[in-house]
Amino acid sequence: MKNELLTYYKKELGINDIPDFLTKYLNAPSLLRLKNIGYFCGMDYASKEIYNFNEYITRYDHSLTVSLLIYKLTKDKKLSLAGLFHDISTPCFSHVIDYMNKDYEKQESTEKYTEEIIKKDEYLLNCLNIDNINVEDIINFKQYTIVDNDRPKVCADRIDGVILTSIGWTKNINEKDIKSIVSDLDIFENEYKELEIGFKNELIAKKLIDKSKTIDMYCHSIEDYYMMELLSKITKLVIKKRYIKYEDLYYLTEKQLFDILKSISNLEISILLYIFRNIRSKDIPNIDMPKVKVRTLLPLINGKRYKC
Repeated sequence: MKNELLTYYKKELGINDIPDFLTKYLNAPSLLRLKNIGYFCGMDYASKEIYNFNEYITRYDHSLTVSLLIYKLTKDKKLSLAGLFHDISTPCFSHVIDYMNKDYEKQESTEKYTEEIIKKDEYLLNCLNIDNINVEDIINFKQYTIVDNDRPKVCADRIDGVILTSIGWTKNINEKDIKSIVSDLDIFENEYKELEIGFKNELIAKKLIDKSKTIDMYCHSIEDYYMMELLSKITKLVIKKRYIKYEDLYYLTEKQLFDILKSISNLEISILLYIFRNIRSKDIPNIDMPKVKVRTLLPLINGKRYKC
């Protein structure tokens, strides 16, 4: 599977000219693990009739592109590193574990291991020491509104998420769209006196909004909810039966975990796993859904909040 649009997007963000200070951090063991954590919540292993992703995208890709986007706009080392490590505590199957924890709306229950993982990475701590950056400044990434911000406000994580999901899943973005979005971004002060990423051109802002709405529609489909809930059920059962510990989700790669799932000699788990890997769209039952995350975006346009 060729990641042609992802490669183009990285070039637009400056992948061929990564600043020297950032390069060494790309070898942090805790970050390298994310090369084997898919961006789409373990659904790379699901039925190909339900999910037929255009490109394979990882949490490492997302971490890198968020960081590059931040650096492109701010040239700020601390903010760029906070962006690079903002997803460091992503477990195997990502937001499936939030579903398992019944955190359907915010999908933030898995972030509690961020501090532990960062402080256990001696290579990363040494890099921060070299650059005279306090580790707490990286752990608490939510203090930076450029990196993370409450909806419907916009931040680097959110913009990048829309672009990557449009590339890999909804498939409604092209090189021209990517270039226009990246080129139009700027930093503004919002109505709360916070720094926020926004747009200079309303038409470009609406382009991102439209793509976000499409993603929201996909994420609120019966198919997606059923598959996310099914994988969360499998994972919960595997933990309950002590094949793995909950904490293992934060240190294994998805391939390692999926190999474990396939090797388990348990009829219930095997049946559920078979369904997950082979179910057809027409066989998914019409079930009641809980209230899940709504992906509303109202970006700034030249410093003023967009109104529908």
